[in-house]
Amino acid sequence: MVYIVKVISVLCARTNLQRQAIAKSFKVLYGKDLIKGLGTKESLLIEILTSRTNQQIAEICQAYQQLYSRSLESDIIGDTSGYFQRLLVSLCAGGRDESNHVDHLRANQDARKLYNAGERRLGTDESCFNAILASNNYFQLRAVFDEYQKITNHSIEKAIEAEFSGDIRDGLLAVVAVARNRPAYFAKLLYDSMKGFGTRDSDLIRIVVTRCEYDMVDVRNNFQAMYKTTLEDMIKGDCSGSYKDGLIALVKGNTV
Repeated sequence: MVYIVKVISVLCARTNLQRQAIAKSFKVLYGKDLIKGLGTKESLLIEILTSRTNQQIAEICQAYQQLYSRSLESDIIGDTSGYFQRLLVSLCAGGRDESNHVDHLRANQDARKLYNAGERRLGTDESCFNAILASNNYFQLRAVFDEYQKITNHSIEKAIEAEFSGDIRDGLLAVVAVARNRPAYFAKLLYDSMKGFGTRDSDLIRIVVTRCEYDMVDVRNNFQAMYKTTLEDMIKGDCSGSYKDGLIALVKGNTV
């Protein structure tokens, strides 16, 4: 028990970069990883590529190349297809405008383009949705969504759900959710990882670890506003033992 408490105190009081160095040293000493690999799945690609900054995406691509001696983009192309593949490749390029500039005239024009590419025609021009949603800054996208609501009397989310299906639908909805409120997006992912029977532990661990140094306070506040309970209380009700203690230590901050 003393050993477990020590591990929690060491890992949870460190930055993510420091934790990765500890994990690497652990593997050298004991021949195994502290946390096993998560594998590849579409929902994980969507989460990572829709929610990270351009710099973070560039660092992910660089690390992926170093680890696997091939590019993340090439593996995306090899493992996915169609418009979902095109969306992921666009996001993987890390070329989103990250300013806070808003052009209201262009927002109206883009909203009309989306309407004409989707609900107003037979079939859907997926490339139009990709071009607009994968490149504009989040302030501009929120203006586009507002204009779309005015034009159609319903949300862009409702249009995407009606016009798309499967992975491309999930990817576009994630872009919209992150553009509207990134901490709320992660709050929902955390809730989904714990709701119902069982816990999706890898999802819970990944989200807590990757957000604890960036926007965890905002994630916690959004979680409580959305679900009328605290993130800590839900973790306490769903997890146990040292696992629970470690997660709560990360959620509360990097001092133990």
